[in-house]
Amino acid sequence: MSKRYGIWSLAVVLLALSAAWGQDSSAQQPAEVPPDTNPQQPIPAFGQENPTPQINENPPISGLDLPNLEPHGAPLSYLQVGAHFSESLDSNIENSLGYSGFNTITRGLGSLELKRMWSHYDLELDYLGGVGYYSATGLGLEQIEELGLDQKITWKRGQLGLRDAFSYQPEGTFGSAYGATGATGAGLSGLGGLLGGTALGELGQVPRIMNVSVVDLVENLTPKSSITATGAYGFIHFTGNDPEIGNSFIGSSQTTALVAYDRILGAHDQAAIMYAYEAFDFSTGINFRSHVIQLMWGHRISGRMDFLISAGPQFTQINNVFTPAPFTDINNPGCEVAITKAGPEVECPTNGFNIGAAGRASLRYRFPKTSLDLEFLHYLTSGSGFFAGAETYIGRLSVSRPLGRIWSVYSDLGYSHNSRATPPTPSQETGCTAAAQGNPNATCPGIIAEVYAYDFAGLGVHRMIGRAFHVYASYQFNYLTFDQSYCTTAPTAGGCNRISQRHVGTIGVDWTPRPMRID
Repeated sequence: MSKRYGIWSLAVVLLALSAAWGQDSSAQQPAEVPPDTNPQQPIPAFGQENPTPQINENPPISGLDLPNLEPHGAPLSYLQVGAHFSESLDSNIENSLGYSGFNTITRGLGSLELKRMWSHYDLELDYLGGVGYYSATGLGLEQIEELGLDQKITWKRGQLGLRDAFSYQPEGTFGSAYGATGATGAGLSGLGGLLGGTALGELGQVPRIMNVSVVDLVENLTPKSSITATGAYGFIHFTGNDPEIGNSFIGSSQTTALVAYDRILGAHDQAAIMYAYEAFDFSTGINFRSHVIQLMWGHRISGRMDFLISAGPQFTQINNVFTPAPFTDINNPGCEVAITKAGPEVECPTNGFNIGAAGRASLRYRFPKTSLDLEFLHYLTSGSGFFAGAETYIGRLSVSRPLGRIWSVYSDLGYSHNSRATPPTPSQETGCTAAAQGNPNATCPGIIAEVYAYDFAGLGVHRMIGRAFHVYASYQFNYLTFDQSYCTTAPTAGGCNRISQRHVGTIGVDWTPRPMRID
């Protein structure tokens, strides 16, 4: 399975490179690198025959693109390769509940970054791939693959984007330390997680494939108004079971369609109204459909601040939810017998309707030397393999600051609080109970609990060595906990472990030589 996806990733990279060199490159001009620019970024010159492409400093707040808070030079086309090596000391390498014991993780990765610009076409490609060696018994060598694609087609009044973010990981990545791996994203930072294909928590070492494919359109109706439309398909597929707890996690897919109207209110303010449709489907047979309506307001100061807040109702139709029924319904299609403390009980699939709320607040601010990124979100998610859908709260704070020319520090704090959106099926409940009691033949899709929370905190330091080498050191603390309802399916004789703590210290080196100009 992993080899097939690795070959697929390599084929996409080669195809993108062929397309980049195969198209007309007449828009590129010779470049001079000013003394005060980053030596890693070749800057092309522009003149009457090659006008500077217009950069939108204030894109629609309902779209995927965010304004750039960092100083940037003129647009450029380049190809950059890299190599990355790291060594981690991990206190819970198996990522198990109640486990403690130090092991090491060694990673060797290669990267490729391509940016190719034409007069009306922009292509960005990011690839990271390699292996990680986990020293614990039963783990060993694991494949790592990440690929991000972003193709934009622009015209006088609008833009069409084709984007994709793919990853094959041996474990989850939410709250990973600097130097570890995570989804490349490829321009999918907007919309606050409505597009799916993400996991907000991890347990055990279970390889997973995650992907989000997006088509998005922006059309300016007038100088002050625009519409955006987005279609996306994301999925999470788990390729194995967790041998420690006997769980097979719940796979999911999410289809999203979104349309919005944006209006500029002033020099720094925007407003928008958005409608989104979401369809969630799970490997357990449960599915739900959700309609989201939000009002949005954004306040932006070019190069310094980007603030956004949005909120509105969310209407959800849940299908195939199992509820108690009379024993006379035992012969009805789909009904199952659940073994409860009070005895056997018949449960049959029904449909339900919920009204809730969804919202987002984010602040990105660039001080003279410090960059801050703060975000809070509340919406329905896939449940990260633990649940078939979850009502999720997410908070995250990232801060970075340079210390002179060659040193910089960074920190990252975050949490996710997830409440089960759909009850477990009777067969799932019975299987989880048997698995927790040591039955080797029991199957348990997901986790039987009502709530789980996942928190993390990280801190690191980074140093440049010349133009091509960067070294870093980081520390990460991850904390996963389930509520007390988890212990109803766990053995009670030896107690119930429902908490996983993980301390990870990492040192590493990145080699990123000077980019190669593409003319």
